[in-house]
Amino acid sequence: MGERRGRRGREGSAVGLEKYWASDPMDVLRVRQDFVLADVDTGSAPGFEGKKREAEKSLAVGAGILAGLQEQLFAGHQMGDDPRRILLVLQAMDTAGKGGIVKHVMSAVDPQGVQLATFKKPTEEELAHDFLWRIRKEVPEPGMIGVFDRSHYEDVLIGRVRELAPPEEIERRYDAINEFEAELAASGTTIIKVMLHISMDEQRSRLLKRLERRDKHWKFNPGDIDERMLAPKYREAYQVVFDRTTTPYAPWYVVPADHKWYARLAVQHLLIDALEGMKLDWPLADYDIEEQKARLATG
Repeated sequence: MGERRGRRGREGSAVGLEKYWASDPMDVLRVRQDFVLADVDTGSAPGFEGKKREAEKSLAVGAGILAGLQEQLFAGHQMGDDPRRILLVLQAMDTAGKGGIVKHVMSAVDPQGVQLATFKKPTEEELAHDFLWRIRKEVPEPGMIGVFDRSHYEDVLIGRVRELAPPEEIERRYDAINEFEAELAASGTTIIKVMLHISMDEQRSRLLKRLERRDKHWKFNPGDIDERMLAPKYREAYQVVFDRTTTPYAPWYVVPADHKWYARLAVQHLLIDALEGMKLDWPLADYDIEEQKARLATG
């Protein structure tokens, strides 16, 4: 696997990454035709042969690789006007670990190269526009890795489950999303859409921990339990999302999330693979290097 993915040349990568991966996460986690969400084992670790300890070691090594690739992406636009960028979409039920992905995966890279957008309940101004209006404003700039903590998919998930819009409007939105993402892809955006899939038992355990710890009370909202009661409807809504919006230019990946260590490592790998697929390199200087050295020598 390491030879095929061309990462053997990166220091530490062979031991830290390929040693425990039997299958490429981009292959085993990708939503394909006839995918059924109910068939996913939320407690599994597809493609990974290690356990938590090995995953943490791999995550640390991967952090260095991700940081280096992200810097090349950022530098490519800063000096070379490279239009490419990445958009990571994170969707999940409450407690599935979106915040942990941002904290433990994205914290490894230079913050000036990351754009994080969190989408809450729409404001009155946002409701006065098409549902994609507020999303378009947060699309990452060239050279950036954009992260959507929840996204435009809320408008077909909550909208469908809570019946916040007529069925015909929900149907229209699937097509609008596909057109929007096709537009992004055509402009140089690599789209990685991730659904962190957590079991009801694990979610109950995590919600209970939030209630038992004072330092976690701020993370709990009584509405989380209301949403939990609608979990079967949400799973149905996610299945429709996968059926309607999985495309070659904007694929979905379903990541089992009962093990936080696996979810973080898997998402890190998806980002690394996407960046490596860009075949990034350092941009050429747009000034005379020897001339600048001479200036420094006499200055």
